[in-house]
Amino acid sequence: MGLQCGIIGVTNVGKSTIFNCMSSSKVETTNFAFSSNKSNIGVINVPDKRLQELEKLQPTEKVIPATVDIVDIPGLTRGANQGEGVGNKFLADIRNTDALIHVLRCFDDDNLPHVDGSVDPVRDIETIDFELQVKDLESVEKKIERFEKLVKTGDKEAKQGIVVLQELKSHLESMQNARDFSISEANKKYIDDLFLLTAKPIIYVCNVDDKSAIDGNQYVEDVKKALEGKDTQILIIAGELEAEIADLEEENDRNEFLSDAGLTEPGVNKLIRSAYSLLNLMSFFTVGPKEIRAWTIKKGMTAPQAAGVIHSDLERGFIRAEVMKYDDFITLTSEAKVKEAGKFHVEGKNYVVEDGDILHIRFNV
Repeated sequence: MGLQCGIIGVTNVGKSTIFNCMSSSKVETTNFAFSSNKSNIGVINVPDKRLQELEKLQPTEKVIPATVDIVDIPGLTRGANQGEGVGNKFLADIRNTDALIHVLRCFDDDNLPHVDGSVDPVRDIETIDFELQVKDLESVEKKIERFEKLVKTGDKEAKQGIVVLQELKSHLESMQNARDFSISEANKKYIDDLFLLTAKPIIYVCNVDDKSAIDGNQYVEDVKKALEGKDTQILIIAGELEAEIADLEEENDRNEFLSDAGLTEPGVNKLIRSAYSLLNLMSFFTVGPKEIRAWTIKKGMTAPQAAGVIHSDLERGFIRAEVMKYDDFITLTSEAKVKEAGKFHVEGKNYVVEDGDILHIRFNV
């Protein structure tokens, strides 16, 4: 679906390390600030144990997981909104993402200097927030100017738009993010086209040292306290540890490494699932001898829209969807038995697809 998560943060916090753990693409990691001059794009597979369970019942040539694009955006710094460090180019890259993963440095390392001289993840949150807020403020002010010209022509919609935008401007000027701005559904139309940076949903990742991988540390506690009451998720990941696990080729070796570290699964798996959920996404399945595949759709999509994710012809010529629930298929073990139990459904154009639905699309073009 072309959906993207952007990894952001100040320089030297471990963003590229986290990116390498999540993505099949690998980028260089260094101890030098501003060592990268471009954003890196990778594809992440969404961990879903249901695919392996489906394969047990339906032998297939290949299993294809759902994917989400991820963008590793080089570290920002104070003054980025004015072109400092990597500057405006990467603020534009952030604007093109659908959600953000903000990596915070929550570990000490004398060999990896912090760009601001000391480790303070709460200050880093404030630094990034400020840079994004300044860019959002510019966007809001420009639209107010456009509306002011329209008001002179008697445009009543523009007049109401100015009221909303002035409230948002005041909110941003008080060092608040657009995602925390209270606005009615009717008034969202005045700001939706701005694609505000601070309106994007966000996950905070506390990048910790190995010994803090399970319970975190004082830096993590400081982050939790600073974000208390915010509608967000905070995850703890030991980036260097995860990188070592990701480099192991054998699954048994990875599982043994995880067990030794006291973990049940890689932390990045939780991060990927959280990012998937943050984007309001879910999966449906197609199951057959050629392939078993998870398809990514937005929650609330109808059967024809879901069919369109597979191929536009399927949406254009949609006739009906034959639907089995994942749990029914796993419990009853075959399509024939699902039918015998009366749990095989034929749905029309208004059917809203649910997470885990197994679909077979009937169409005619």
